[in-house]
Amino acid sequence: MKVFLIAGEASGDRLGAALMAGLKALRPDVTFSGVGGALMQAEGMESLFPMDELSVMGLAEVLPKYPHLRRRMIQTADAVLDRRPDVLITIDSPDFCLRVAERVRRSARIRTVHYVAPSVWAWRPGRAAKMAPHVDQVLALLPFEPPFMEAAGMRCDFVGHPVVSEPSPDPADVSRLRDGTGPLVLVLPGSRRSEVTRLMPIFGAALDNLRKAHPGMRLLLPTTPNVADAVRDLSAGWQGLTILDAADTGLKRAAFAAADVALAASGTVSLELARARTPMVIGYRMNWLSWQIMRRMVRIDTVTLVNLVVGEKIVPEFLGPACQPAPIAAALDRLIAAPEGQDAALARTMQALGEDGETPGLRAARAVLDGLDA
Repeated sequence: MKVFLIAGEASGDRLGAALMAGLKALRPDVTFSGVGGALMQAEGMESLFPMDELSVMGLAEVLPKYPHLRRRMIQTADAVLDRRPDVLITIDSPDFCLRVAERVRRSARIRTVHYVAPSVWAWRPGRAAKMAPHVDQVLALLPFEPPFMEAAGMRCDFVGHPVVSEPSPDPADVSRLRDGTGPLVLVLPGSRRSEVTRLMPIFGAALDNLRKAHPGMRLLLPTTPNVADAVRDLSAGWQGLTILDAADTGLKRAAFAAADVALAASGTVSLELARARTPMVIGYRMNWLSWQIMRRMVRIDTVTLVNLVVGEKIVPEFLGPACQPAPIAAALDRLIAAPEGQDAALARTMQALGEDGETPGLRAARAVLDGLDA
């Protein structure tokens, strides 16, 4: 069995690796090719080119790199047609992946599965109908997504979110990180350089304000190698800060569990915090042009996934121009005083995402094989 996979960023690399492990468990004869990061390569795939070339976010950021991205898209589609896999699996990164799928479908009828349903419930609802002619099946991470895809004529399977299968941290690591006095705040300014450079000054000012009420406050900031230098530069002078290597996943999980509260960029990290049962405040700011375009297109009144899964605005969020130090500090102060206010929502989120069931990677693999046999 031949499988071609495409992932364009770190979260997709994690999804792809778990799916590949699931496929190997169910079909030992499977072989892989495509585009992926270190985790997918560790599962047995040689990437056509470095996955990081596709990790670009924001309309204004993509435009200067569009010619190169288009060349990579054509190269990837040609590789799919050359290898003629049993199934093409595109993982998130829809602006790149779905263009590859469309180009492939023009020349060959190769079964195509898209892993991670586009958030048509949030914005650009026409995307489901647009992708239907060249996508046969969608694997959804969120339980409310299948009806949106099925209405456009695609098979859609809810396979659970990978966060539910994350291992528990080492209690000794958690205890060591907690050791000390004063609130322990986890700071998560994102994994992209553009996010870090925009959010770190705002987060730093918010934490300075918060320290006036909590002078013994300590900070944990897990960071990835691609932004570690920027994080260190931008956090120079922050009091009580410990920078952790997020590549050490055990230590990162311990930091999530040890923290009393978290200040995080918007994204799937909110689900990682829910898994750790760590209450949170969310902030996000993007390029001005990207924000002006996005705010006119969004159809929902919250972007935090915990809020969307439970159907209530439990987690405070500060987006775009509202992402300012003073209100963020005030929200963190309230959360430190009453962290239990988010407990029920975090537990409900994990239950809805399949916390006690089969691992999402195995469920996704089973859904792919069921689709091939249908």
